[in-house]
Amino acid sequence: MSDVRPSPEILAIARRWIEAVPNRKPNDLRNLMTKEDHLLFLGTAEDELWSGTPVRDGVGEFFGALSDFTKCEEQFGVAYENGGTGWACFTHIVAFASLPDRSFLVRNTLVLTLEDGAWKIVHRHGSLPTPNEDHTGVEQPAIADLVTAAKDGITLNQTEGLASIMFTDIVGSSALASALGDRAWSPIISAHFKTIRDIVEKNDGQFVKSLGDGTMSSFPSARACLSAATQIQSALQSDTNEPHLTVRVGIHTGEVMQAHDDFFGTVVNKAARITATAQAQQIRVSDTTRLIAGNTGGFTFFGSKDFNLKGLQGRHTTYLLEWQA
Repeated sequence: MSDVRPSPEILAIARRWIEAVPNRKPNDLRNLMTKEDHLLFLGTAEDELWSGTPVRDGVGEFFGALSDFTKCEEQFGVAYENGGTGWACFTHIVAFASLPDRSFLVRNTLVLTLEDGAWKIVHRHGSLPTPNEDHTGVEQPAIADLVTAAKDGITLNQTEGLASIMFTDIVGSSALASALGDRAWSPIISAHFKTIRDIVEKNDGQFVKSLGDGTMSSFPSARACLSAATQIQSALQSDTNEPHLTVRVGIHTGEVMQAHDDFFGTVVNKAARITATAQAQQIRVSDTTRLIAGNTGGFTFFGSKDFNLKGLQGRHTTYLLEWQA
């Protein structure tokens, strides 16, 4: 027989956990979550679905990347329990110092169970109707770090003419690396980089740099760059090894005129920004790359979308490259 009833105790615990985010209390966040492997953590982005004890250990760092809160105002909050299970649901209006003129509605659902007489969170799902960068002002730094690293001591084979720059970025790698540990993750990422390097060089490209979970490559031909991108996605899709890795790919083409600073400041930066707009298993390319490659050679483009790219003026049209048969 069901015995569902309102739970003031769970409501208080859930509020304490949520309030720990804007108040920067990582110990409260961790201590109120289960230590068991069945912990689940879901966020807004499609790659924010993590499980296991590494989630508990990394939750403070995850929320610590957010801009300072200027508002976190509860609009709705309820909690119930039934035996050894409880759940809570909240909505909040939040605002951030990085975006002082905007506010956002955040929704959180928490599921709790009794562990040795204490309520512990075993499942959290939080979401917003906008991408993370739009509401936090925080950009995923991995690709930007790769651009910076590539500038340091890299000699590009190409010094003039058109160059197509390709970035790849593993989706959800932080959670995987944390869950597996450095010893297990290191050979996986090394094999991944070798796969990309081999495909790049087979298509007459230059593997410029790898860093963290991303790579940067350069091609004198836009078509060769697109071919390499499709081969990378196909290779990863057909790979049966675990864990299964997925990447986002971004490509832009621009002119190199004996000036490496200009090369890095324009072509590379735009390619990096485009990569950040792609989702898992997508290849997103600039309109310039699409026009240069043309519609011949078996390339099909779709999903036209305009973006404001950080540090670049105006709106920028991009396309998805079809790579799946």
